[in-house]
Amino acid sequence: MDLYEYQARDLFAAHGVPVLPGAVASNPEEARAAAEEIGGQVVVKAQVKTGGRGKAGGVKLAQDPAEAQELAEAILGLDIKGHVTRRVLVTEASDIAQEYYFSFLLDRANRTFLAMASAEGGMEIEQLAHERPEALAKVAVDPIAGVDKATATAILTQGGFPAEIREQAAEVVVKLWETFVAEDATLVEVNPLVRDPQDRIVALDGKVTLDGNAAFRHPEHEQLVDTQAEDPLEAKAKAKDLNYVKLDGEVGIIGNGAGLVMSTLDVVAYAGQRHGGVKPANFLDIGGGASAEVMAAGLDVILGDPAVKSVFVNVFGGITACDAVATGIVEALKILGDEATKPLVVRLDGNNVEEGRAILDRANHPLVTQVDTMDNAADKAAQLAAAGA
Repeated sequence: MDLYEYQARDLFAAHGVPVLPGAVASNPEEARAAAEEIGGQVVVKAQVKTGGRGKAGGVKLAQDPAEAQELAEAILGLDIKGHVTRRVLVTEASDIAQEYYFSFLLDRANRTFLAMASAEGGMEIEQLAHERPEALAKVAVDPIAGVDKATATAILTQGGFPAEIREQAAEVVVKLWETFVAEDATLVEVNPLVRDPQDRIVALDGKVTLDGNAAFRHPEHEQLVDTQAEDPLEAKAKAKDLNYVKLDGEVGIIGNGAGLVMSTLDVVAYAGQRHGGVKPANFLDIGGGASAEVMAAGLDVILGDPAVKSVFVNVFGGITACDAVATGIVEALKILGDEATKPLVVRLDGNNVEEGRAILDRANHPLVTQVDTMDNAADKAAQLAAAGA
C-alpha cells in the first residue's frame, strides 16, 4: 500500500524523523485554519500518490492564511496524472540551503535491502539514475545487521553528503531505517532531505510503501487505506479475502496459483491480438481452495466489472482436485443465479481431470464452454469477449 505524503510524514514523526509542522486539510477553510496555526509562510501541497505535483501546479507557496485558503481551493479537485486531489497538506515553509536524496527499499532482484543516497536531491531520482548514475550511491544493507550510525555514515559518504552535516544526517538515516523495519515497509524515501541555513536536517517530503503481506502485524495500518480512492472492485474482493487486481481488459481471469494466473494473463493477451486487441480484465488467484463459496465470490467480483465480456477459469488440479473445482463452478453458478450473465470458458487439468470435466458436462450450463488446452481456452475466451464487446 502506497501512502500519501501526509501519512508518510506522520509515520516519520512517530519514529523520530525530523519533519516540519503541518496539517492535512480536505477543504479550503481547514487549510486556512492550518495556516493560521502554523503562522508565517506556508506551503500548500496536493496529496496524490504520484510524482510531478509541482509541475502540475499542485505545490504552492502562500504568504498568509487567506492565500493558503485561496490556493487550497484551486488545488483541491485538481487532476494530476489521473489522480484527483481530495486533500492538501499545509506545512511550514522552509529555507533550503541544500537538497539531498535518501531511501531504503526492498531489492527484489538481489533478495536484500538497498539504501540509495545522493547529494543531489530534489529532482526525479529516475532521471538522476539515468543521466548521472555515478551521483547515486546504491548500497546493499544486511537485513540481520541493519543500519547503525556507523553504517549510515558510510552510506552517506558514498552518496557524497558533505562532511559537516554527515553526523546529523546519519542520525536521521538510522531513524528512517527504524521506520522501514518497524512498519514493515518495502520503500521509505525522502526527496528532498534538506539542510536548512542552520544546518538542521529535515525530511521535507516522504514516500512510503507498506508491505500488504505484513498487514496482519499492523492492524493500525487499516486506518491508512483511502476508501475514496480505492477501486470498488478491489475493495469488494478484499472484503471477500480474494487476491484480486483490477486491470483494463475485457477477459476476466480466475486461476489457482499466482504463477498460473500470471501465465494466463500472458496467454490471453497474446490470443487477444487475434480478436480485436482484447486484454485480461483482472488478476484473481483463488489459491488452493476452489470451493463453491470461493468460486462464487470470485465470479461475483469479476462479473461485477462492466468491462468484462467473458471469463476464463483456468485451474490445474493439485491438492484441490478438478472434480472439487468443477463442483465449485456448478454450485457457484447456482448461487449467483441470474447475476451470472457472461460466458465462462473453463480449462481443467491435473488431478481428477476426467471426473471434473464429466461434472461440468452433466451440469450442461448454457454459459459454460469447456476447452482442453490453455492456449485454445484463451483463444475462445478472447473470441467471446470480442463478440460481446
